[in-house]
Amino acid sequence: MTEKQILSADDIRRAVARICHEIAERNGGVRNLVLVGIRRRGVPLAQRIAATLLDFEGIMVPVGLLDITLYRDDLAMRGPAPVVHSTSIPVDITGRVVVLVDDVLYTGRTVRAALDALNDFGRPERIQLAVLIDRGHRELPIRADFVGKNVPTAREERIETKLNEVDQTEDGVFIVR
Repeated sequence: MTEKQILSADDIRRAVARICHEIAERNGGVRNLVLVGIRRRGVPLAQRIAATLLDFEGIMVPVGLLDITLYRDDLAMRGPAPVVHSTSIPVDITGRVVVLVDDVLYTGRTVRAALDALNDFGRPERIQLAVLIDRGHRELPIRADFVGKNVPTAREERIETKLNEVDQTEDGVFIVR
């Protein structure tokens, strides 16, 4: 097994800043936004996006966290007792622009589950998707609106994202063969 770093901590910081500018530009500002991070690594990325938007827009965008465990289409394959974590969305999302945030977009099944889960919290005006890495290999017709980096991969490769908030290590993105 070999591991190659494709994003450093500085690369991740720059990608987050670029995503923030694109989000603000596409939505004419950030007043009507809600960021929702998909557990696990989507949550700290959403928090970083909110902090960066606060720096250059002067508005604190609400951040929610979404656990999609019970909405997955592979729940039966994950064992007899899946671990379900809390979901917390601090504002009503009805009529708001929700930006779903995750670290890696692969088949699209995680995003599909997140869309189903969001339906339980209201009817947003629009849902957009921000990901740090888009690695391709979609199984569903889902695409990201905001991408930090496109990384073409082979199916047998894995993308590993390490974020200090989750992994207690230096930030980085790695391709594992």
